[in-house]
Amino acid sequence: MTAVPQNETVTAVVSRAGGPLDGPNSLVDTRIPAPGAPTGHDLLVKVQAVSVNPVDVKVRASGNRGDKDRILGWDASGTVVAVGEDVTLFRPGDEVFYAGAIERSGSYSARQLVDERIVGPKPSSLTHAQAAALPLTGITAWEALFDKLGLTQNSSGTLLVLGGAGGVGSILIQLAKELTSATVIATASRSESREWALSLGADAVVDHSSDDLAHQILAVAPGGVDWVFTPQSKGRIPLFTEIVRPFGEIVAIDDERDLDLFALKGKAISWHWELMFTRPRFGYDLEAQHRALASISELVDAGRIRTTMTKMLGPIGAEALREAHQILETGHAVGKIVVANEV
Repeated sequence: MTAVPQNETVTAVVSRAGGPLDGPNSLVDTRIPAPGAPTGHDLLVKVQAVSVNPVDVKVRASGNRGDKDRILGWDASGTVVAVGEDVTLFRPGDEVFYAGAIERSGSYSARQLVDERIVGPKPSSLTHAQAAALPLTGITAWEALFDKLGLTQNSSGTLLVLGGAGGVGSILIQLAKELTSATVIATASRSESREWALSLGADAVVDHSSDDLAHQILAVAPGGVDWVFTPQSKGRIPLFTEIVRPFGEIVAIDDERDLDLFALKGKAISWHWELMFTRPRFGYDLEAQHRALASISELVDAGRIRTTMTKMLGPIGAEALREAHQILETGHAVGKIVVANEV
């Protein structure tokens, strides 16, 4: 364990009131007491870049019900400053990237404590900004493809990726093309997002805003698709019953509570939920996320996959983070938006 100066403060951006972005206290620059010396499996990390995810926007928009400043942020890249007594995977000076845990203080802070078992070694070929785009979406995609759908290098069916130009879709397409033998159909509604999905390796792109989406999908996969990844399931169950083959599988990451999945029974279609915060929340097989991030780092450094960062803002502060939240709220973001101190 490395000593940390006492009575130190660090810069942070907090959600003081939450709610709409135009509220003056939705995101606020402040100083907070520095995290204490790490203990156990914790690392103390100097945060150098963060990326913004839908969960950031969702938590901020829901308001500050605890009446306390909340530090958001569930993606970071930075440098280890100090380590707890049980740490074995990293040491001070190591560059790391991670998504953290929903119950702990987030990455919109100059210093953050995070469990080493959900942290990966930053790809050496990327800047901190480029690396910060990958952890949350990378873990989500990894767990969806390999833990939930159980795909392998020999999986040769057809995978439909709804929202192929989104944060998760952008890394999921790459992992599917590099680590499985699946044909990937992505959905996109604009020329910019269509071109992005194709550049990531999608074999075909169809328009999810079209009334004939099912026809477009079945034109590419006449027998139906084997697997579906969906970040937006509301109103999609009739589509899934039509385009998924018998005994096919669907993995979803959205929060739609009122889905009537009974229609899937006729084809014996399996439904999976994926939530990358489940492991840290329940302390379940934490090192699986370390291993996933380490594998993603290796794939990046081998040139097999690339960062999904498409826009960088900075430096880290309320102004840049407010802009990132605003872009994400439009629903038209392609890839990932990063806020970094490299600007």
